[in-house]
Amino acid sequence: MKISEHPTVKQIHSRQTPHIAQQSKPLDADWLRQLAFDAGADDVGFVQIDRHEIDDQRDDILNAFPRTKTLISYIVRMNREPLRTPARSVANLEFHHVGDKINEIGRNLVRTLEDRGIRALNPAMGFPMEMDNFPGKIWVVSHKPVAVAAGLGMMGIHRNVIHQKFGNFILLGTVLIDAEVSQYGQPIDFNPCLECKLCVAACPVGAISPQGEFNFSACYSHNYREFMGGFTDWTEEVADSKNRFDYRKRVNDSESASMWQSLSFGANYKAAYCLSVCPAGEDVIGPYLASKKTHLKEILKPLQEKEETIYVLKNSDAEAYVAKRFANKQTKYVGNSLRPGSISGFLQGVPLVFQPGKSNGLNATYHFTFTGAENRKATIVIQDKKIFTEEGHHGEPDLRVTADTKTWLGFLAKEKNIAWALLRRKIRLKGSPRLLLAFGKCFPM
Repeated sequence: MKISEHPTVKQIHSRQTPHIAQQSKPLDADWLRQLAFDAGADDVGFVQIDRHEIDDQRDDILNAFPRTKTLISYIVRMNREPLRTPARSVANLEFHHVGDKINEIGRNLVRTLEDRGIRALNPAMGFPMEMDNFPGKIWVVSHKPVAVAAGLGMMGIHRNVIHQKFGNFILLGTVLIDAEVSQYGQPIDFNPCLECKLCVAACPVGAISPQGEFNFSACYSHNYREFMGGFTDWTEEVADSKNRFDYRKRVNDSESASMWQSLSFGANYKAAYCLSVCPAGEDVIGPYLASKKTHLKEILKPLQEKEETIYVLKNSDAEAYVAKRFANKQTKYVGNSLRPGSISGFLQGVPLVFQPGKSNGLNATYHFTFTGAENRKATIVIQDKKIFTEEGHHGEPDLRVTADTKTWLGFLAKEKNIAWALLRRKIRLKGSPRLLLAFGKCFPM
């Protein structure tokens, strides 16, 4: 049978296709916005695929959905008091409930658009993600810069989007569509962030500095303890335990039960206190302006005074911060699960695991040359407690490091001994070995 004679094909050819004409002109922005509101969104905006704000993720977006012309950015409010309580089970219930709603809104938008002949794709709000890329980029869309470009708020110093009305008590979603829109959003002309530094005061690991720098690994090691890498670290504790008694010494019953809860119900955040204390936003700021003292007493202090375990990397800035600021919180060492599987991953991850406090007094330029499985050259500069990475060799180095790729990655994963690697000339140095030791202290494993 010729395909033209197939009953389905004949039926399609007999129909009129009014949606094809509709796709040739931009969708009405008001209609599309109302569609999102009807689906449950609290605010919505639109961003062109060629906007400069998404330059660094455009290729990934088009890889997931090559027909993308517009990104629909939308938000859903979270209830504030559940996020503010020291009872984190209540906060996590709110996170999960609103996260599910975000995903449901995205799915309903795609279904409605699909029924009108408009192709669309709804990446997840959070999970599931592309875990085959872990510990690299596992998300399809980075929702925050899209929301900012769409006019739905600005990033605060705590690295969360603050909506001009709802504050940071929001979750974000994005839908990719194969259509242009009649009107696009633009970033708002002010930042709702008050720079009150309450997020700095509330963070139990010191991940947010008063100057605005962010220690990614400190936040990741504690707040995301029961996500991705934290789960990997826990499974290695299980594997390393000699028996159940040895396991109990490593992981107490409360921690085992907490991990079970995350596995069965959904991964739970350990803190997210930066969201809890933020007073920014038109609907949020009133009580804070009426009495800052009451805000500190009722919202900030209970989080600061909560007795809890804080998960840190050994010899990290977070370990020192907890000891200095929170006598009522105990620390527990965890492994660094941000282990790169490639030199590209290593170079991308260096700024994320860098510990500024441990680099105090170090000002050096490193030239890395990787051979073997991957041939790469890179320059890493540590200066004034900041780190800079660049492809290729630039400037005059204080230390040259030439390393076999597999050996270097094995060293980072604690599978290879650095002394053995130096003796076997799998890793070679030109310059003072002390600079390599100083470099290593900036990246606790």
